[in-house]
Amino acid sequence: MQQQSVKGLEGWVEFLTNAEIPVLKQTARDLAALHQDQNKLSARGVAQAIAVDPMMTVKLLRYLQQHKRRSQTSEVALVEQALIMLGVEAFFNKIPAQPTVQDMLKGQMDALIHLLHRVHRAHRASEYAYDWAVRLSDLHYEEVRLAALLHDLAETLMWCFAPKDMMQIRDIQIQDKSLRSRAVQEQVLGFALGDLQKALVQKWELPELLLTLMDDQNAQKQRVRNVTLAVNLARHSANGWDDAALPDDYKDIGELLRTPADQVMVMVGAAAGTMCDLSKPHE
Repeated sequence: MQQQSVKGLEGWVEFLTNAEIPVLKQTARDLAALHQDQNKLSARGVAQAIAVDPMMTVKLLRYLQQHKRRSQTSEVALVEQALIMLGVEAFFNKIPAQPTVQDMLKGQMDALIHLLHRVHRAHRASEYAYDWAVRLSDLHYEEVRLAALLHDLAETLMWCFAPKDMMQIRDIQIQDKSLRSRAVQEQVLGFALGDLQKALVQKWELPELLLTLMDDQNAQKQRVRNVTLAVNLARHSANGWDDAALPDDYKDIGELLRTPADQVMVMVGAAAGTMCDLSKPHE
């Protein structure tokens, strides 16, 4: 669904703020199954179903911020915490797992495949970030996981709502690999996706901790470094374990975890090539 009438950064921020964010078909199925089985219905179970889907995750957080009570003084940066505050039954009534990205991009298979790859990559990044946060004894491991999951949210949303523009950006970059992503995005969209990301998370008043963790400019902080490196590893390894950027990733991750680079390769499964195929998107 191409929104030709939406123009400029401010226009897209306003449009996406009011848009019904789509979710993965599998997320909709999992949530429906949980809702039908009251014996299995719990905030934790629902949170686990949401955890792999960045769009359903931000859909919940955005709703909670838009309907925040005056008495709410503390920020909610965890999905399970948000569900408890809202109420599980209220979640199903107020935040439907519809539409699905498969329905939204029906007839646009190329765009759907690229979107599913992006979502799968975000999920992988969140798993890396969570694992490393636990290794570093970071008590905010769940917030770190969530920040990695949502790190490229704007790109994901634009694949849903502006697939033709996103395909054009991709085609231009394939034709000339020397072009910087930001320059191509500004050429096609009129703005960079990173600027849209910042504008959205500020407009939606997402928790301050998530804003900090998702901002690569705070890379001197260990938690932000964790998120950035997890996103980089997921992006580069999606191109195959022979991607030229991976050796630097292993070195940087090793410095973060105080672990030799060759041990990092074993840890993420690159040394033996045993890790799950990153080319297979989560549906």
